[in-house]
Amino acid sequence: MRSVFLDFDSVTRGDIDRSALEAVTSPWIFHGDTDSTQLAERMWDAEIIVTNKTVLGRDAIFAANKLKLICISATGYNNIDLVAAAERDIAVCNVRGYATQSVTQHVFMLMLTLTTNFVDYQHLVKSGGWQASRFFCPLDYSIEELTGRTLGIIGYGELGRAVARVAEVFGMRVLIAEHKGVAAASVRAGRTAFEEVLAQADFISLHCPLFPETANLVGEREFELMRPSAYLINTARGGLVDETALLQSLQSAQIAGAAIDVLQREPPEADHPLLVYPHSNLIITPHIAWASRSARQRVLELVAENIDNFQHARDFNQITDALKDGVCRN
Repeated sequence: MRSVFLDFDSVTRGDIDRSALEAVTSPWIFHGDTDSTQLAERMWDAEIIVTNKTVLGRDAIFAANKLKLICISATGYNNIDLVAAAERDIAVCNVRGYATQSVTQHVFMLMLTLTTNFVDYQHLVKSGGWQASRFFCPLDYSIEELTGRTLGIIGYGELGRAVARVAEVFGMRVLIAEHKGVAAASVRAGRTAFEEVLAQADFISLHCPLFPETANLVGEREFELMRPSAYLINTARGGLVDETALLQSLQSAQIAGAAIDVLQREPPEADHPLLVYPHSNLIITPHIAWASRSARQRVLELVAENIDNFQHARDFNQITDALKDGVCRN
């Protein structure tokens, strides 16, 4: 089956083995990237399309007259017009669980960077502060431990559970948040009311999907509920956090700091207010929590597995629950 990967460069820096894909079908064409003006030409006679970030709208899907399968080399599927795919009887599948270890590692890297003032100590060394110190162990910045701290987890799927397990190894107390807006009397066993988690936690880590009802899940009111010593960690979706409220909470010392891997608009504009925030209690990484080499390799292997299962009429990660009133959710 003729197969096309539209944006291979989005999952590799020359360090990924693509033999798993080539083993399940051929021929393959790998494009580094594809813009909207190139879609029709590159898709018109393809039977299988793989995309990571490239958007496949209605026009592109209907123009691809031989297309049978769309594979998303990611978990989110908001870049695909699922209604159009269903009308064309084109199967759409994603990959899941490939980045659990990578994201979990990234979460704790961010937490440890904040609590050890790693950025400030690195600057101290680079600027000559250690060399000029009266002591060989300068104590210019505080260093805290994770042990005994409370971690509030909002979103308790695979990623939230993985983060909770590691937190327990560090000796942290873990609180699992109930859904926002659930009355105290309806909080499930093993969960803690959303507002109570915000009030008690030293760290809040977000691991929930972005739906209309979770947009700006953490905003001005939520920051007001948090402790002045608390840190917000977001490796999920940028739209979960009201960025204006986050900036204001940092500027007013309403919270101790934040570390985020995602923004509402990506890539962001150069003058984005959070990017120009000058202090080290805000850490921003460029949506790379998922992107360990091992995780990116697993992506291709899982895509290959989906293709093989599709070809042999076996169950695979087909997106069958995404059509709800014609709306695609990521």
